Amino acid sequence: MKHWLSAARPRTLPLALASIFMGGFLAASVGKFDWLIFTLCCLTTIALQVLSNFANDYGDTQNGADLAGRVGPERAVQSGAITPKQMLNGIIFMVVLCLVLGISLLYFAFKDASKNDFLGFLGLGLISMLAAYTYTAGKKPYGYAGLGDVSVFIFFGLVGVLGSNYLFTKSFSWLNVLPAFSCGLFATGVLNINNIRDIESDTRAGKKTIPARLGKPKAIIYHWFLLSFGMISMLIFSYLQAASNYYYIICFPLFFINGIKVSRLPNPDPMLKQMALSTLVFVLSFGLSQILF
Repeated sequence: MKHWLSAARPRTLPLALASIFMGGFLAASVGKFDWLIFTLCCLTTIALQVLSNFANDYGDTQNGADLAGRVGPERAVQSGAITPKQMLNGIIFMVVLCLVLGISLLYFAFKDASKNDFLGFLGLGLISMLAAYTYTAGKKPYGYAGLGDVSVFIFFGLVGVLGSNYLFTKSFSWLNVLPAFSCGLFATGVLNINNIRDIESDTRAGKKTIPARLGKPKAIIYHWFLLSFGMISMLIFSYLQAASNYYYIICFPLFFINGIKVSRLPNPDPMLKQMALSTLVFVLSFGLSQILF
């Protein structure tokens, strides 16, 4: 069981939940929060993230990115703790779990709404599962072409925040795109740290991530871009939303610390968890200040 828990990579879960929390807080600020929908959103998101992590473990080993000498946590399939067949069965189990949780979520969210909303989000859910699997698994994983950053920005930002918010409110606000940008940019920052750490092993395996293409010095500049525009997006949101407040700024030093440490550490792996937790703390501080003040 400890090998399966390790393969699930629990430290990535706070980041996955951050976008759901943001969508929920934005809904609560307009009086349209629902605990059942929120709980099912969180469970579905966790299942999708674990599916992605299992597929990543399986795919990177199959495609040669998890070679001996790889920096970072040991992978379950690479180490032999879980066989490729067992991991594939685990992926299939998570797909089924995602479908059960996702359909339950959509039933309760849209039982009194348009059937088109249900079908549209069902399609979005299927695309999310496909994206989770084909990131590093399959014959042509898009993560190996350097498209992982785009995927993370879309699913951890735009889809996570705007999609979950729509489940509560059944409406769309262009202003909410800005907090979605923040979550997406910070999530991409987490991936960038991971890819900076793996530049050498990814290059050997032909995995053309952005850091592998740019090299470490330029990847660090890119990291500062992600952090800076993530913070700026939320500041613009607060400025445009006259009733908003700026209490979340107290979390900004966490992002500056992250950028400085990533710039200086030979192996930035310790900053992965710090960045994920900083994003969650940022979302919580923003949301609670929206509701309480």
